[in-house]
Amino acid sequence: MTNLVTPLTEETVRSLRLGDTVFVNGPIVTGRDEAHIRALGLRAEGKETPPQLDGCVLYHCGPIMRQTEDGWQVVAAGPTTSARMNRLEPEMIREFGIRAIIGKGGMSAEVAEAMRECGCVYLAATGGAAVSLAEGLGACTGVEWLDLGMAEALWSFRADRLGPLIVAMDAEGNSLYEQVRGSLVRDARSRPLPRTG
Repeated sequence: MTNLVTPLTEETVRSLRLGDTVFVNGPIVTGRDEAHIRALGLRAEGKETPPQLDGCVLYHCGPIMRQTEDGWQVVAAGPTTSARMNRLEPEMIREFGIRAIIGKGGMSAEVAEAMRECGCVYLAATGGAAVSLAEGLGACTGVEWLDLGMAEALWSFRADRLGPLIVAMDAEGNSLYEQVRGSLVRDARSRPLPRTG
């Protein structure tokens, strides 16, 4: 198991291999569809974007947060299905130099190409472990764009052993999801056809 400390360098990211188990420590942000759209729109207009996006670890997550006297506290933080961001993520990776994406279900070949080009990995989180993952997110250090709603806002955290996470898409363009799909296709083709009549 590898303990990653953010911000991640390109060298560190490119050293990770498919199937590696990692924990993330340090600054991390959450963002879903609406945060992606706003960030890219502001960048396209030449307007200021939150600096924590640059070179970040981006968690596809709409956390459930509770406001206390001491600030915001995360209650649950399960991964969002990352395919929802397929059309937005290649540009996000290239514009903001994102080093790692955390989510579930994997992403498209176009995202994999942007990862290979820029030095970014996809880390698979376990669905259904929202409370455990929330504990790993650690302290909330800020929020942007709360007008989008709690789930769609851009939340910042200081992660403390967030994980375990699996390197499911590496910075060389390899994908565990594609390997599994290829294996299923080969298995289906190798089975004899059922007899009829």
